[in-house]
Amino acid sequence: MKWRTIIYVILLVSLTVVKALPRSYREIDEINSIGQRFSQLQENNFKAIAVIMFAQYVQGGTFDKAVKMAEDVTDLAKRCAAADRDNPDCLKPLDRIFLDTICQQENLPSFTDCCAKKDPERNDCFLSLKNSSTGSISAFERPNAEAACKNHSQQQHSLTGYFIYEVSRRHPFLYAPTILSVAIRYAEMMKNCCGSAEDPPHNLEECFQRQAPKVAKPVKEDGLKQEHTCGILKKFGERTLKALKLAQISQKFPKADFVTINKLVTDIANMHKDCCRGDMLDCMHDREEILHYVCTNQDILSSKIKKCCEKPLLQRSECIVNAENDDKPADLSPHVREFIEDKGICERFAREKDTHLARFLYEYSRRHPEFSAQMLLRIGKGYEDLLKECCKTGSPDDCCRRGEEELKKHIYETESVMKTSCDIYKEKGDYYFQNELLMSFTKKMPQLTSAELIKYTKQMTTIGSKCCQLSQDKLLPCAEENLDLVLGEICRRHLTNPINPGVCHCCSSSYALRRPCMGKLEIDENYVPLSLTPGLFTFREDLCTTEEDKLQHKKQEMLINLIKYKPQITQEQLTAVTAAFTAMREQCCKEENREACFVKE
Repeated sequence: MKWRTIIYVILLVSLTVVKALPRSYREIDEINSIGQRFSQLQENNFKAIAVIMFAQYVQGGTFDKAVKMAEDVTDLAKRCAAADRDNPDCLKPLDRIFLDTICQQENLPSFTDCCAKKDPERNDCFLSLKNSSTGSISAFERPNAEAACKNHSQQQHSLTGYFIYEVSRRHPFLYAPTILSVAIRYAEMMKNCCGSAEDPPHNLEECFQRQAPKVAKPVKEDGLKQEHTCGILKKFGERTLKALKLAQISQKFPKADFVTINKLVTDIANMHKDCCRGDMLDCMHDREEILHYVCTNQDILSSKIKKCCEKPLLQRSECIVNAENDDKPADLSPHVREFIEDKGICERFAREKDTHLARFLYEYSRRHPEFSAQMLLRIGKGYEDLLKECCKTGSPDDCCRRGEEELKKHIYETESVMKTSCDIYKEKGDYYFQNELLMSFTKKMPQLTSAELIKYTKQMTTIGSKCCQLSQDKLLPCAEENLDLVLGEICRRHLTNPINPGVCHCCSSSYALRRPCMGKLEIDENYVPLSLTPGLFTFREDLCTTEEDKLQHKKQEMLINLIKYKPQITQEQLTAVTAAFTAMREQCCKEENREACFVKE
């Protein structure tokens, strides 16, 4: 494959795909055949996305093998688009063609079991093998700056193509548009830092260190969000995903009517089904259609997305997602009394069920941008439970009014939890706030490794630093929606390697109630504490390091082991142990023979 075409596709994809989009978002049938997809995307775009798909499915495969499979599929697509449309191979679903290509390869023993299955079980099997955990593939090591720039000057196009392959196989759930967008940033970084031979010399390492986060950040964040969404769809189903998107979109576009919002919700849910199934061609097509619709209907959706819609296609989606919520209509009443006081509410609920509940969620969400989407789902679930209970009684009106009191109580409790957490964060700062979380989560989930506990609580601490400085109307959406990503990661970890029954219950019973459920978990009573062995607490000379980050990490590992050894430890006992440890460290670090001092103590 000529990798000049790959970098060319990255620059052209925003033009070609837009031209290939149907003129009317609502009128064009879905394009399913490989020949139609090829005609829509054109050869270079089709081939680039095929490389991404094969790298994501066959993560352990080589770059050359991914390229070879992409070329084989592209050749078939080209024939199907030209004159061979009635060939049975041309009529196969896209995912089947890609999987057939993989299963025809030699030396891929890890896929033997999957290839023996029939579709759609085969595709599910392949998707289950996708591994996004750190360490499943060796780290993508960047060479030193001078070597990187030498490679860039000699083989710029193949270097970028190889980067696309490496990102794809390390992030098997990352959408193709995101990968192509990141590749643009990578190419820009290499160009900016390496420059040309005529440029005066400058600090290459400093340039890479400054610009690399711009490349890495969207890979990490988008990958986590996409895997999170797929996890919700897989575990809780399409109804829950639609409810989540309904709350989010109603908040973002409060002026749009219910029919428009519901249409967007349905199409976005369908997009995620394609994306989570691994069909990146349908996924990308769905995404562009939705963006096309949103940007051509700004007048009925939002006044806040004009600049987003003027951006290149690959930047448009992220911009719209991060755009401010539109202003609420001036004539929007503050309450939704009709959903409580209407005399025919029970008949409507019995007749319309999910549509009635969706209308309630839409009306409530567009009025409350200060609530998180997860809290809005809990309110929606509470309303559903209320109607189920009250419509059985002879006097639903009185019953529904009691439900209002429960709603106020839940809102107060949620806001109090977030405020208390932020007060603790502001008082203690990053390190000591994380230690508070470590103590809590080690008791709840002692089966997690020290590295996992430190990672998850570090992520939660970062949420505190990001959200606790915001105004009250922004705090809840920021805190709970980011915390939901971390809890989703913990639940996916539980699926691959079960933690304990309490975590299982919280991860399985209700998406909306997952955060409160996790918060209420206490000490895992079934956990067998660690035995006190000579290696459990090792005090060595490296505790005298002057590097604060390393010292804090060691102290946190010791804190975790202490709680795993004695889960019922009280705050007073912990304070005493901490004081004794601090005194020992201060004493031994002054000694000439530090190692001997630590052994003695």
